[in-house]
Amino acid sequence: MEWVSAISTRPSLEAAVTEVVKQCQESLKSSPDLGLVFISSAFSSDYPRLMPLLAEQLSVRVLIGCTGGGIVGMQTETQVKEIEGKPALGLCLAHLPGVDICPFHLNTNDLPDLDNPPEDWVELIGVHPQNDPQFILLIDPFYGKINDLLQGLDYAYPESPKVGGLASSGMMGWATAVFCNGEMYSAEAVGVALTGNIVLETIVAQGCRPIGEPLRVSQGERNIILTVEKCSETDGLNINDRREVAPLEALQELIAELGEDDRKLAQNSLFVGVARDEFKAKLESGDFLIRNLMGVDPRVGAMAIGDRVRPGQRIQFHLRDSRTSAEDLKGLLSGHQKLTETTAPVATEGALIFSCLGRGENLYGQPDFDSNLFREYFKIPLTGFFCNGEIGPVGNATFLHGYTCVFGILRQR
Repeated sequence: MEWVSAISTRPSLEAAVTEVVKQCQESLKSSPDLGLVFISSAFSSDYPRLMPLLAEQLSVRVLIGCTGGGIVGMQTETQVKEIEGKPALGLCLAHLPGVDICPFHLNTNDLPDLDNPPEDWVELIGVHPQNDPQFILLIDPFYGKINDLLQGLDYAYPESPKVGGLASSGMMGWATAVFCNGEMYSAEAVGVALTGNIVLETIVAQGCRPIGEPLRVSQGERNIILTVEKCSETDGLNINDRREVAPLEALQELIAELGEDDRKLAQNSLFVGVARDEFKAKLESGDFLIRNLMGVDPRVGAMAIGDRVRPGQRIQFHLRDSRTSAEDLKGLLSGHQKLTETTAPVATEGALIFSCLGRGENLYGQPDFDSNLFREYFKIPLTGFFCNGEIGPVGNATFLHGYTCVFGILRQR
């Protein structure tokens, strides 16, 4: 197995295509089986020309890609670059012996009903769950059934990892698109299912830290939390110590206990984490699915978040800033490195990055932060883009995230 990556910042699309293809072909010792291409929204008027230009210079079995407000790729064999808001083209090629590659593209009318049996989803994708497929997904943000697609794939392939992102433009009103085997699509989804001698490992860095104590939703409707059960710090979720309050009241009490810096941060960087494991006694930062706080009703103290809620779920307030995000990613990368050293001694070959448009220089005040941190732990080619939403697992389910950085690390089985 072999992966290579290249990025070009040439303002001419023809020159950029020639540069990335040449760099990848010179580095790849064998014929490519899989390619992923990411094109900057600065080339929006040239989107229809991308696939024909690549076809003139590149022969690859399967090629998928999408547009991005920022592009990530290897400038040299040792240096990775994140190019935001400027012309850029990223390409990675992989030689994958012993790997079957099943590409697919889907419009909203293709999806089975969520009440249909999993066999309908298997027929749609064309890969049997027993083959243990590993999924890479690229979806146009105007695709109308993103969550249905993720739920359906989890339903049919519950053991299969899935990573990816939503195509982005970087500027309001600019076009987005996805690509698959020579064709460009709008408002559709594309992807590949990889089976055989390949493993996809995932890292999902949501960049938040919990504050206060967990709360249990006692009353909720759709995405609105009406009341929560507040528990003491010492007794955790002891049923004898529960006190039911409005979530706004619980938040106000928490903010009063915070330090000055965290109180300021809570004014514009406050989120709600929803616990994914209903049975885990002690919750940690990685156990939560981070969701936006959409608004509050001061009359009754209710709170709306960016996800459905149900009574019995545990939630916890979270804060996000550049320091927290950096520490979160560093901890996840370090932990994954130690884990793979003991459980997966086979060398990793390549990696994909799907990072939110709200990260990068917007978050850190400096370029290349997430990708350079990744390269400190894994000296492998890295390619990807800045997304309009990131796809990755939390717990045993796949979700669409925001403000998140998702890595997909690929190696031989």
